Amino acid sequence: MVKRIIGLTGGISTGKTTVSNYLANAWTLPILDADIYAREAVQLGSPVLAKLVERYSSSVLLADGKLNRQSLGAIIFSDSVERQWLEQQIHPYVRDRFQSELATLVAPTVVLVVPLLFEAKMTDLVTEIWVVSCTRQQQLRRLEERDRLPSEQAIARIDSQLPLPEKIAGADVVLNNSSTPADLLKQVDLALGSLHSA
Repeated sequence: MVKRIIGLTGGISTGKTTVSNYLANAWTLPILDADIYAREAVQLGSPVLAKLVERYSSSVLLADGKLNRQSLGAIIFSDSVERQWLEQQIHPYVRDRFQSELATLVAPTVVLVVPLLFEAKMTDLVTEIWVVSCTRQQQLRRLEERDRLPSEQAIARIDSQLPLPEKIAGADVVLNNSSTPADLLKQVDLALGSLHSA
């Protein structure tokens, strides 16, 4: 029976992957990742992919029939109505996957990595919320470097999410990733240790 379910979230490019990899490798905790389930939701032959083609035509497909993420990204990050529509298709699938995995997992602590934990209203799935944060300038620079995006596209992606201060306000643990990776991981150790002994 899972006693503790950590909901790991934060803004885009704040360092969630660094934290989740560390929790998996150093602490050997089971990690359930919303992004993986979201990719499953739109895989070839899925009902969600069929709905996307119905709405946007085959312009959102690659030559092999799989989803063209770049084309879809160009649509949803420039139009909040379309982004909300897409999320309404994907979030129920992601929630179902989380619930079925949690029902079968035998581990005292499990980590759910959910970038849109608040936006997707999935906070009820977790027992505590960890938010990874950094300054907006760092977030922007990291996103531009990671995804090779021009500034205006990177800003649109950051602004498509709930503002970081609002996520921090709803957090049980805030991991500040404004300094070094070693400093970030030390905060993870402290958070896990304090919660383990709680």
